[in-house]
Amino acid sequence: MRATTVLGIETSCDETAAAVVRGRSAAGPGDILSNVIFSQLEEHRPYGGVVPEIAARAHVEMLDGIVEQALAAAGLGLGDVDAIAATAGPGLIGGVMVGLVTAKALALAADKPLIAVNHLEAHGLSARLCENVAFPYLLLLVSGGHCQLLGVEGVGRFRLYGTTIDDAAGEAFDKVAKLLGLEYPGGPHIETLARDGNPKRYDLPRPLRGRPGADFSFSGLKTAVRQITLEEKAHPADLAASFQAAVIDVLGDRTRAAMAMFVRDFPDAAAPSFVMAGGVAANGAIRDALGALCAAEGFTLQVPPPKLCTDNAAMVAWAGVERARLGLFDPLEVAARARWPLCTA
Repeated sequence: MRATTVLGIETSCDETAAAVVRGRSAAGPGDILSNVIFSQLEEHRPYGGVVPEIAARAHVEMLDGIVEQALAAAGLGLGDVDAIAATAGPGLIGGVMVGLVTAKALALAADKPLIAVNHLEAHGLSARLCENVAFPYLLLLVSGGHCQLLGVEGVGRFRLYGTTIDDAAGEAFDKVAKLLGLEYPGGPHIETLARDGNPKRYDLPRPLRGRPGADFSFSGLKTAVRQITLEEKAHPADLAASFQAAVIDVLGDRTRAAMAMFVRDFPDAAAPSFVMAGGVAANGAIRDALGALCAAEGFTLQVPPPKLCTDNAAMVAWAGVERARLGLFDPLEVAARARWPLCTA
């Protein structure tokens, strides 16, 4: 089968990124020819979170150069790629528009097909970029803005088992880190601090644990941490460890419930894969706990490397490879979307 080479562009939040990926098999793995990421962390750190206007302006200033770097690092010209893929949503609409409009201009100038990629699907397919992961598989998409459990039947075919009813796990990590006086982004700092803490010191709630279904809730957990910081002089390492342990318990309980649903829906899937994707998937303690759950429940854990868990353009390019092989291209009139639900059922 002829290899498919795609230039991918990602601008949905605070990373300006471009990558070139080549796929020879629709089942993966693919070859990352380049993966250039410009992080805006320093610009947003003083505000304790992403400022949409600052992010969009930085994308405008940086994206052309990032695309040039990605093509140069891959040793290719724009005419050498088969298609151009860009995140078309969901995300901060100003940033999404910058990346999508740039991709449209490149596609028009080079007479290449355009692929509008759902950012969440790019995360969900990223494990197939790294390994030969067969459909169907169970996906935990866990990041700063999203927390979902889905059955992945194929490209563009998702079955929702559970979602957060309030905050996402990554958002809770960032807000708890802020309460503890840690820098943004808070997730890595919480994980590091928790290594030296006692996870049993603070009796924190496990929202929805044991309830029917596989939905998540993290708002009450975050509020409990806030109350402790207001009412007493908290021990930072112990509170970080207790918080992380509570998140792990919730993720494990909800994932176990989704595993039962997946087995019910796909009884012929022998030793199915359980894929973790999104920024929170880079947390080693969470990976270890869910890896043990997979071993107990007969699933095979698949987690992309940490650099492919956070926002990047290689996953967008790979989603483009998968969609291109199915002939799923988009017109130049395709619109950017602030919201774009992933599930179809």
